[in-house]
Amino acid sequence: MDSTRLPGKAMLKVCEKPLLEHMVDRVLRSKKIEKIIVATTTNKIDDVIVEFCKLKGIDYFRGSREDVLGRYKQAADYTEASIIVRLTSDCPLIDPKIIDRGINIYLNNNYDFVSNITPLPRTYPIGMDVEIFSYQILTKTDSQAKKPSEREHVTFFVRKNPKDYKIFRFDYKENLSNFRLVIDYFEDFEVMRSILEELYPKNQNFTLEDIIKWAKQNPKIIKKNQKIISGQGWNKSFEEDKKLGFISHLSDENYI
Repeated sequence: MDSTRLPGKAMLKVCEKPLLEHMVDRVLRSKKIEKIIVATTTNKIDDVIVEFCKLKGIDYFRGSREDVLGRYKQAADYTEASIIVRLTSDCPLIDPKIIDRGINIYLNNNYDFVSNITPLPRTYPIGMDVEIFSYQILTKTDSQAKKPSEREHVTFFVRKNPKDYKIFRFDYKENLSNFRLVIDYFEDFEVMRSILEELYPKNQNFTLEDIIKWAKQNPKIIKKNQKIISGQGWNKSFEEDKKLGFISHLSDENYI
């Protein structure tokens, strides 16, 4: 709730529902996910998220605000998860078909880490992000990751060590990486609100294809947030790395 760029973004309402509820409803349509848990923080400002989860019957776990990797590990311990599907709450328009595609690839191959965002370049829009990995990988990462950037960004340690992990990126049929369907700035909210207000009343199960069709028909709206440079939130993490004496490698930026 204390996002610096857009405070309270997870609970902003569109079509009379918080964005977090829109996201949970969409994830529930996945045919592969067995359990959803909202991993929030112990900060009092996030009590509103916990109250929302209780009201809607959604499981939750509370952990550190800064050590997000540790929070993920503890949430996995709590749920006894064997496979983790990481979905960030700034992706409320996530398409469940994309989630299931990633899970199927993971289950039918011998990869350590499957996603549609890394290694770069990506083809899916920003905001359709899916990452899948095992509890064993999460445990190993939790024990080895030391830098603040590695603790704040759950999968960063794995992503920047491709020689140590079998990493696979699955792609879309065309390059849609220029579309920004994430919620991080007010301009993002304007775009997301327009999408939901147009598509949701007609079909609550609208897909990525429906979004892209609408976006191409409404270029003025979709351009509102396309000048935003993604990844700005990483700078703070890298600054924390330097303060603690960790060496910052320019190559790290190749994995965000």
